[in-house]
Amino acid sequence: MGKKIILFLAFLFLSPVVVAAADPQKPPAFDEERANDGTGGPSVSGLPIPRFVSLSSDKVFVRTGPGLRYPIRWTYQRKDMPVEIVQEFDTWRKIRDMDGDNGWVHQSMLSGTRTGVITGEQEVAIRKKANPDGPIVAMMEPNVVAYLKSCVGEWCKVAAEGYSGWAQRKFLWGIYGDEDFD
Repeated sequence: MGKKIILFLAFLFLSPVVVAAADPQKPPAFDEERANDGTGGPSVSGLPIPRFVSLSSDKVFVRTGPGLRYPIRWTYQRKDMPVEIVQEFDTWRKIRDMDGDNGWVHQSMLSGTRTGVITGEQEVAIRKKANPDGPIVAMMEPNVVAYLKSCVGEWCKVAAEGYSGWAQRKFLWGIYGDEDFD
């Protein structure tokens, strides 16, 4: 019985020393094994990885790791910008943007709203019908963010700047080549 008490007291007195010795500036432990890496394993959220989402705020901090103690790499300042979730860890999501840059953001800074960015260097025709010969409703410049209403085959129904119509999928970043949805 005496050994148990001595061990318990030793634990109580030594525990604060160990805690005090920890570096308060060191980020929390990030276990790569626990993070879903998009290889088909179960995700923390139960949703597929990879997947596209959009930024839910005009100010989103991107960090070097999944936690507030990790340094901020940069800040997005464009609400509704599409990003791709490529990994999950607890409430943090590793995202990749259209330039291929990646980092970690908190899940609360992301929205399930589907958006796409007009790609390329020329304006893209938004058509009344999902047909290359359909009447043009608007011309959208590169880097315009449009809401994706649906995508079927090579066409996506988009809405931006008060215009709505169909754009060819090949001119949009924020949708997979074989992904269809209504």
